[in-house]
Amino acid sequence: MAILLSSNFQWVLLSTTLLGIAAGMFGTLAYWRKQSLMSDALSHAALPGVVIAFMIMNEKNLPFLILGAGISALLGAFFIQAIKTSTRIKEDTAMGMILSVFFGGGIMLLTIANRSGGGNQSGLDSFIFGQAATMVQSDVYMMAGLAGLVILIIIVAFKEWKLFLFDPDFAKGLGYSLKGLNAVYLAVLVVTIVIGIQAVGVILMAALLIIPAVSARYWTHSFKAMMGLSAAFGGVSGALGTFISAQGAGWPTGPFIVLAASCLFLVSLVIGKEKGLLIEWLEHRSLRRETEPKGGKA
Repeated sequence: MAILLSSNFQWVLLSTTLLGIAAGMFGTLAYWRKQSLMSDALSHAALPGVVIAFMIMNEKNLPFLILGAGISALLGAFFIQAIKTSTRIKEDTAMGMILSVFFGGGIMLLTIANRSGGGNQSGLDSFIFGQAATMVQSDVYMMAGLAGLVILIIIVAFKEWKLFLFDPDFAKGLGYSLKGLNAVYLAVLVVTIVIGIQAVGVILMAALLIIPAVSARYWTHSFKAMMGLSAAFGGVSGALGTFISAQGAGWPTGPFIVLAASCLFLVSLVIGKEKGLLIEWLEHRSLRRETEPKGGKA
């Protein structure tokens, strides 16, 4: 109960809820663009930037760490695109390569930083699995503000996002630049990833983008309704995971947020009205009864 009354916990809870909403909304865009692996690749690619920014500043300055993570993630996106366009390697293979190389480099740099003594003391390890409890008030304000900005961009440009995803040729005919829309898409994706790396961690941030959207898909065929449900699932996951992690000393936030999202996914998988396992079974059973020949003699 004392935790619930803590003003710092309430602010952290608000920020992770907003993060979950933003991730759920943007995850819907990534789902329909079939770029779920891109989210995973860029979240892992952000780690080297975090550690390099820390080494430069020699302190855990969140705005600077987020800037470093953003630059690193954008470099990852650039290399993925460069590999795809200049070689015969497919995009998913390029994503896997960049994910592995950048994350491996990040772990190496993190080991060096920890051995220097400052990285471990500053809580730099929390960027692996997330630890909302390590955030100070200024961190919370920044995270909540950027999450709110992501939500606002998605809502204001909702019609443009639909055109970009479902009818890019029509969008081009209306005068929209597909390269420009793609650049905005990547920029918002990177912002969504980097604002969540301290609370959720670089390893699990992609899960918060993917799982709520997939869960929402089991309830509706409507893009707008799916985005709303995904936002709700993400927000509930962020709040519930943060609350549970706050019950123990040093419990990482990211795994609990992902577990909460996974529970919502399992519920959707079973009872979701659009191809949920139980609903499909009941429909199949009803159809089989209707098509079975009735017994009895002529």
